[in-house]
Amino acid sequence: MCCAPPRNAAAALRLETFRVKLFVRANWEASLLVCRKCSKKLGGGFGPKGKTPLAKALKAHGGGKGRKAKLGVIEVKCLGVCPKGAVTVVDSRDPGRWRLVREGADVAEVAAALGLHT
Repeated sequence: MCCAPPRNAAAALRLETFRVKLFVRANWEASLLVCRKCSKKLGGGFGPKGKTPLAKALKAHGGGKGRKAKLGVIEVKCLGVCPKGAVTVVDSRDPGRWRLVREGADVAEVAAALGLHT
């Protein structure tokens, strides 16, 4: 049990010495899950040269970086859809509708459709 009370004073002292945060604040309003396997199959597929992964391109178009961003862009393992020539994206604001972003699609248009602002 992670939150059981300490049994003695020595155990209580160890708990105080090695206190770990249970929660960390993030500024995310929502998150985008981008399939890493789809991106890898395309060899990037986005950006001016067509070699930038979709997650990296979306972060550059207003997704931000880390927990201080307004919207989290996260690459995840295979989502199981595996479309040919596209990347699967799940928006946490509309989890029942997964998007398939075609290779070479304009990242600015995709970002606008997903509600990202630069």
